[in-house]
Amino acid sequence: MKQLFPLCASIALMASGVSCTRSNPNPRIDYPEAPQDSTVYDAFGRTVDDRYRPLENDTAAATVAWVEAENAVTNAYLDRIPFREGVRKRLTSLNEYVKNGLPWRGNDGKFYYFRNDGLKSQAVLYRAKDAKGDGEEVFLDPNALSEDGTVALTGVFQSKDGTKTAYTISRSGSDWTEIYVLDTATRELLPDHIEWAKFTGAAWHGDGFYYSAYPKPADGKELSAANEYHSVYYHKLGTPQSEDKVVFEDRKAPLHFHSVGVSDDESAMFIAIGGQGNGNALLAKDLRKPGAPWVTIEPSQDYDVEVVDAFDGNLYLYTGVDAPLYRFVKVDLSRPAKDNWTEIIPEGENVLSGVQFADGKLIATYSKDASDHAYLYTPEGELIREIEFPTYGSSSFSTRRTGPETFYSFSSFVYPSTLYSYDLSTGESGLLIDREDAKAKVNSEDYITEQVFFESKDGTKIPMFLTYKKGLKRDGSNPVYLYGYGGFNVSLPPGFSANRLFWLENGGIYAQTNLRGGGEYGHAWHEAGTKMQKQNVFDDFIAAGEYMINEGWTKPELLAIEGGSNGGLLVGAVVNQRPELFGVAIPRVGVMDMMRYHLFTIGWNWAHDYGTADDSPEMAHYLLGYSPLHTVKSGPDVKYPAIMVTTADHDDRVVPAHSFKYAAALQAAQTGERPKLIRIDSKAGHGAGKPIGKVIDEYTDIYSFIFYNMGLEPATAKEASK
Repeated sequence: MKQLFPLCASIALMASGVSCTRSNPNPRIDYPEAPQDSTVYDAFGRTVDDRYRPLENDTAAATVAWVEAENAVTNAYLDRIPFREGVRKRLTSLNEYVKNGLPWRGNDGKFYYFRNDGLKSQAVLYRAKDAKGDGEEVFLDPNALSEDGTVALTGVFQSKDGTKTAYTISRSGSDWTEIYVLDTATRELLPDHIEWAKFTGAAWHGDGFYYSAYPKPADGKELSAANEYHSVYYHKLGTPQSEDKVVFEDRKAPLHFHSVGVSDDESAMFIAIGGQGNGNALLAKDLRKPGAPWVTIEPSQDYDVEVVDAFDGNLYLYTGVDAPLYRFVKVDLSRPAKDNWTEIIPEGENVLSGVQFADGKLIATYSKDASDHAYLYTPEGELIREIEFPTYGSSSFSTRRTGPETFYSFSSFVYPSTLYSYDLSTGESGLLIDREDAKAKVNSEDYITEQVFFESKDGTKIPMFLTYKKGLKRDGSNPVYLYGYGGFNVSLPPGFSANRLFWLENGGIYAQTNLRGGGEYGHAWHEAGTKMQKQNVFDDFIAAGEYMINEGWTKPELLAIEGGSNGGLLVGAVVNQRPELFGVAIPRVGVMDMMRYHLFTIGWNWAHDYGTADDSPEMAHYLLGYSPLHTVKSGPDVKYPAIMVTTADHDDRVVPAHSFKYAAALQAAQTGERPKLIRIDSKAGHGAGKPIGKVIDEYTDIYSFIFYNMGLEPATAKEASK
């Protein structure tokens, strides 16, 4: 069991910000015995062993006991890492700065913005006379909604006249949503309260609002039962939820989402229908005409169709219909057929990732090689100018169709999110907030970000961002944190994380890959990583690891991989396929049972990317061929990396049973002496809305586990512990 790290003789490593530790990271671990039975089932002629099926019942006494035992083992392992508390202190320090959100003008004429003054569990919503904070007051503090900071404010929706404000909350990270209503002027809480809503906002119309909800689930199944019959309701202020009226449902399509919106001028209502395709259908109704029927704008769920705005009887759509790289069009509600659509911004060479109105003009954001570029257009689609950004990065704009106030944020890997005001007439940008306490603890000039392109197995060029300290040498001695996702048309542009600074300041390289399955290059790039082409995503990620080694940046024992959700599936799959390539693996809240994922909560919604085991023999056998749970290797010669699986008890997006069953299979197999742990958080969900304290705790354990299993002690952790 004893392991001596040859890298401890490396002087170059000591110079990079980490020193060597000779503590043995591979003590003998007695893993708890997982609840199991003799369940097997047939998948089109293949027998599937599902012995850990009892772990799907997360409320069963045996499962609860196993969770407690697993956490005890994991905590005991983490407690023996000598620099763990130093990591926690340094991460706390890195996060202790003021984080400002983009301001927006409410319908009451006031300006609203979120701000976290350092280490508050949740950001506070403020309002003021202007965007700079004149006359600032707290409008809503979610930290006051729970003692432990686990209630998150997930949305704010002001009535058209600005007199009422609806807000949505999530408890303990769950996707279940509750809606409350305030009197905007007085902040008095009104009696209105909506429960069992999900994937919804509050679309105001008249003296109430529309929202989307599911039927109340059975007791004990709130976080695991399949969600069906998403319907749109209307709530009239001052009445109980029991009197809310169903205004739209489809009993023939229980697996559809129905999301509702109403234009600011209340001239149009629209419903997006999704859940079983790569995009969404769209229906609309002209509210200026009493009794007007629903009009079909797009019948299929094959394309994204997003309503950017609606006024004067027209819808303005950002869409992939007939445009794999997306375009911007106008639709007359009286002539909604596609042949009558007016194209304003046509499909271009790069992916159009968003459009919004700004005082009568248009701001369009494009993704070029996974980095944002923004442009100002006339309302007819004529280019005025580019809005210049300093480097690779991500942007977000706050605008109004009829107001000149335009703000944007920009961030990159070592550029914290910074807020700017933008003058639409002159094109000048100016810092909106310039405060010392709002600056993260990073000197951007100390680091380099470069974009590289490498070849995947089939020759496809894949982009990847590398960020590291200046002066780092390609001598194979650098720890690398390789991150990927590769699914659901999700792009991974550059962005800032205070927690990631810990890795960088200790001489680590952060490598972010833009795999197929994402949205970086449009529809074809996404499709190339779905269903029976999913192996492309794994090949891309494996090739990224090989590139970092072949280019002299690192070696397998210093290569850590991480991904969450679909990215957790990615990590689990590539570890099974190439265990010798990686030193440490962190699969977070991953989809690990590809044969049964569609049977829980909203798992059925992922079928358009994955396919399901019920589709056909070919699809079932393909899924079985890479499903992390079902492809764990075992044998005396198998050497897996150190693995720490993470999940949470309130994750009703990817239910924790995925990680439970996968961890049990890992621990039961012969995969070498390195640890195979599972970290199960409490009062937390899939990730959104997690209190900052819990985020710091999680990254403390992740970084401690990685460095410890690389045989390295982070220098800044040592300094923080003094």
